[in-house]
Amino acid sequence: MLVKCETKSNRVKGLSFHPKLSWVLASLHNGTIQLWDYRIGSLIDKFEEHEGGPVRGVCFHASQPLFVSGGDDYKIKVWNYKLRRCIFTLLGHLDYIRTVEFHDEYPWILSASDDQTIRIWNWQSRSCIAILTGHNHYVMCAHFHPKEDLVVSASLDQTVRIWDTSALRDKTVSIGSGPGQQSKGDVFGTTDAVVKYVLEGHDRGVNWASFHPTLPLVVSGADDRLIKLWRMNDSKAWEVDTLRGHFNNVSCVLFHPRKELILSNSEDRTIRVWDVTKRTGIHTFRRENDRFWIITAHRTSNLVAVGHDAGMVVFKLDCERPLSMCHGSHLYVVQDKEVQVIDLEKGLKGNQMASCRRPPNAMTSGMKSLQYNVYNTTEINVLVFYTAENGCYDLFVGPAEVTSDTSVSAKQGTAQAVAFTARNRFAVLQHSGQIGIYNLQNELSKKFDPPVATDNIYLGGNNRLLLKSEEKIVMYDLTARKVIDEVSVPGGVRYVVWSQNMQYVALMSKHNILLAGKNLEYFHSFHEHIRVKSGVWDENGVFVYATLSHVKYCLTNGDGGVIHSLQNPIYISRVHKHQMYYIDRDQVVNKQRLNCTEYLFKLSLHQRKFNDVKMWITNGRLCGNVVIGYLKQKGFPEVALHFVEDQQTRFNLALEYGHIEEAMTAATELDEHSCWNRLGLEALRQGNQQIVEMVYQKTKNFDALSFLYLITGNIAKLKKMLKIAEMRGDVMSRFNNAIMLGNIEERVKIMAEMGQVPLAALTAKAHNLVEFIPKLEEQLQGNDISANIPSNARLLVPPVPLFRPTADSCNWPLLTSTKKIFEKTTFENPPPGSQNNMDFMDAEDAPEETPLDAWEDEDDLNLDAAGGAGWGQEFDLGLGDFDLPAEEVHVEEKASHLVTMGETVQARWLKKRKLPADLIAAGEFEEALNLLRRRLGLINAEPLEPLFRSAYWATLTMLPTMPQAPSMPHTLLGEGSAKQKDIKPLVLFTPQNILEQVKEGQKLTTQGKFSEGLEVFRNALLSIPLSVATDAKEEQQLLEMIDICREYTTAMRLEVTRKGLDASQTARVVELAAYLTCCKLQSAHIMLTLRVAMSTAFKAQNFLTAASFAKRMVQGNFGPPEKVKEAVATARKLLQVCEQKAVDTHAIKFDPKAPAEDFKLCAGSLTPIAPGDPTAQCPYCSSSFHISYKGKLCDTCQLSEIGANTLGIQLRPI
Repeated sequence: MLVKCETKSNRVKGLSFHPKLSWVLASLHNGTIQLWDYRIGSLIDKFEEHEGGPVRGVCFHASQPLFVSGGDDYKIKVWNYKLRRCIFTLLGHLDYIRTVEFHDEYPWILSASDDQTIRIWNWQSRSCIAILTGHNHYVMCAHFHPKEDLVVSASLDQTVRIWDTSALRDKTVSIGSGPGQQSKGDVFGTTDAVVKYVLEGHDRGVNWASFHPTLPLVVSGADDRLIKLWRMNDSKAWEVDTLRGHFNNVSCVLFHPRKELILSNSEDRTIRVWDVTKRTGIHTFRRENDRFWIITAHRTSNLVAVGHDAGMVVFKLDCERPLSMCHGSHLYVVQDKEVQVIDLEKGLKGNQMASCRRPPNAMTSGMKSLQYNVYNTTEINVLVFYTAENGCYDLFVGPAEVTSDTSVSAKQGTAQAVAFTARNRFAVLQHSGQIGIYNLQNELSKKFDPPVATDNIYLGGNNRLLLKSEEKIVMYDLTARKVIDEVSVPGGVRYVVWSQNMQYVALMSKHNILLAGKNLEYFHSFHEHIRVKSGVWDENGVFVYATLSHVKYCLTNGDGGVIHSLQNPIYISRVHKHQMYYIDRDQVVNKQRLNCTEYLFKLSLHQRKFNDVKMWITNGRLCGNVVIGYLKQKGFPEVALHFVEDQQTRFNLALEYGHIEEAMTAATELDEHSCWNRLGLEALRQGNQQIVEMVYQKTKNFDALSFLYLITGNIAKLKKMLKIAEMRGDVMSRFNNAIMLGNIEERVKIMAEMGQVPLAALTAKAHNLVEFIPKLEEQLQGNDISANIPSNARLLVPPVPLFRPTADSCNWPLLTSTKKIFEKTTFENPPPGSQNNMDFMDAEDAPEETPLDAWEDEDDLNLDAAGGAGWGQEFDLGLGDFDLPAEEVHVEEKASHLVTMGETVQARWLKKRKLPADLIAAGEFEEALNLLRRRLGLINAEPLEPLFRSAYWATLTMLPTMPQAPSMPHTLLGEGSAKQKDIKPLVLFTPQNILEQVKEGQKLTTQGKFSEGLEVFRNALLSIPLSVATDAKEEQQLLEMIDICREYTTAMRLEVTRKGLDASQTARVVELAAYLTCCKLQSAHIMLTLRVAMSTAFKAQNFLTAASFAKRMVQGNFGPPEKVKEAVATARKLLQVCEQKAVDTHAIKFDPKAPAEDFKLCAGSLTPIAPGDPTAQCPYCSSSFHISYKGKLCDTCQLSEIGANTLGIQLRPI
């Protein structure tokens, strides 16, 4: 039983599937009718107009938005579910109504009642057109034949009756006629519906009877616990067989509409499935506490619904997923139990290759999966896996070209799961838990134990396997015999889908999808509320998948969307060149054009292919606020200007990314005061004085215009503003302009004109304007104001502008232009991500003399004797905000006969290579920071400042010149000379230099100087982005050193944090010591961490934990035996003591039984990360964090933003 939906409610007495929508009606014993969407398992509506007890019958109309119900209130109600109410009620029955049903073609309703009658109603005229009498006890059910004019009824009088209703087809009833206007014959039954057969054979009352959808068969179930099969012809009906098995009353029985099965349920709490042909029981589904009352089947699908005492269950008897796999243009699919090979480029019909096994019974097919060997190009290898016999498989090996004459026999075997691993090998998960590797002759080559408890295996790449262990997926390398990586998928993986080039993989569960790379590196995961049915990768690396209701897509960066909706579920096999090939539930291969415009647009934007972005916008008819919002979210609002026509939207977008000219055009069209004000503010921010001046003129903001002329030194226009103010009669504007101009005479005139003669006279005397003083003193009439002039008065005039703007130089210079993003013909694409394989140094590389006393004192297990003193307070560095300029657009200038300055040495090497080290050597610090921001997600540049200076100074030397003259700088080159074109600067942080730092840090670790070691490892982490690799080997070495520094930095932080804790925090001390043992260090250092953790746990009386560390020391290989002999002997003694006590006093967040290599630590909180928890990573050092740390500064490298989407580190030219 494949349960699709299960509900909890009162006892369910009636059920009905909607013919097209994913709805089911359930009528309850308490009088309520519920409408459920079984696809998402949610209650849509409730109808509660029935009064007086249970509603026993309910039925959807085949085409109209109607359903009918009948209950113990003797009423038949017809409902419109769109209006959500009852539209009319049919009255006539005199007792409980057991079942109601719509006719598929005629406007009829059939009802059966405890009043011993069956009635046929015309729901259009709302009248009863026939009363079928003959039963002498309760009529428990009545049903129309799906094709013929027949009705079957079952009654507690122990009979099943079949009625002929052909005479009703020609009968017409006026709309006004009601039950009171029927003829006298209606009381005793009319001749329009007559009894054709009476089937007798049951010993007790019959509860249910049903027609076969196509054959002349009837099935019935009764209180005698028997199910009887009847056959009929034109003249008679007779009993065919009796099915025994139920041990209580049979409540309901029917034929499956699509398979040769009989379904029955009973008050014995079972659902039984019977084979119609063999007339035997196939399967029994049991429920512990609930009796079953009703069963119904969907007419066009394999869904079945049953009602019981506590609700209902919607289920399928067997999985309908087609067995198929597509590789290239060839589809390998099982159709009608035959393996077919279809060339999709030639058509949708193929050639039969082989035959599969016969199904074990009529209910299930027994087939689980089909796999094609993608590694073998010379022949066809197909594995078909079956669930029968506790798991088995068929191996088909056929020629590369399949014709109509091809027939391949199968090589068979038993297995729990199978998967191809190489050109001529496949893996078999045996029932013992081991994995066997077989050749194509089905012969065992070798066998091994998987590293984890495995319950399924999947294709994992060449000589690789994906091992499923509950919710965890592990990638295992069969050649190296090691685990490459692992991920967790909530709900457990059901299907694994690889891309055509085997670079991407999608892991699908019931409701979750995880996208990863070929080495199982995590890309993105998401949850769907509706079941995920299938999915494929298209040729562009986009995952297209189907749920029950939609076809959707997802990019590897996490961007997704809906392509279109679905009426019926499909199983996608291939998406190629805008075409989708899929298989429906009838095993038919179909082809459909797919609208890929939206996701190809997003993919082009993600890959920075702006020419393609422009093409998709122009030709793909992309529009709407959703696309605009997406572009704004991704930081490309300017792209939206290429398809937005609304001027208000264009204005907002142009302002958002600072395109003043575009915003100016839109503002001119809109001509609104608010738009001009916003444009003025943005222009002022960018220093575009011309547009600010025009905006102030448009809005008549004269005061702001005057101040603009003042701060820009435009005295000529400021004088014009004074005249304009005088013409406007604005006294305050005249006075302010006079102050800004320093025009004392004008100020005196204004004050005198406004009647402020004393102030005018005071101003004139203070500035010694002799031509105004006599006239003003006359108006003062002898008042002396000289006493009011302070003795230390100073002249107040505006400063003289040092720079007076011209028409070409008034605007602030911009480093780059933001216009015409698509005029660039080449754009930098992110380099393909390289895998950082951990390659730590061997234990033999450690110093020979290891001062163990720096870590512990073996006599008293005193761990505080380590030499590391402590790091002190953690770095508290703010996030530096850098306005990083874009790359300059070099414009080719016309040839000139003028003598120009030659290129500098720095400009020449930057033409060839622009790595961070080259930019720093050239003094382009801001551009180097900009590059690191794109590559590493840099948000804190403060730790890089001393390294930048050192790297810059290392490339310069000063040559002495003439006496008392400044020294002349000379650039030091790593390759070439100043006269050559191909030159490279001297690089301070070479791979050899960084390797020496790492070795120094490892020595300090051995000596127990953890704070000094932390500084060295962090400094090495900071130096690596400023290094340059000359070849792929050096690049790989630098990438490995990033991993080494990350692990050692985390270890140093753990140890110093542990030593800084109070003695009362015993549990946390033990935890940190335990986490330290899981860091990937040198073997000698792992031995030291185990000794520390063992001692710490033992002193804290966590004996079980201490025993696990001691066991690792005894069983592990940590260097030459003579060097670790004493430590191992101590561990053996301690292990014996701990096994005797076998208790942990303190509860800690650490599982000592789990493998150390599976442990994940949050580098922010120094707490473990559970396998299923979402994580975020530092884009530079790859430290793992809880998802709550996303967007914060990485605590390991102290450079990058956690979870940032970056291009990745670049250490040599592409």
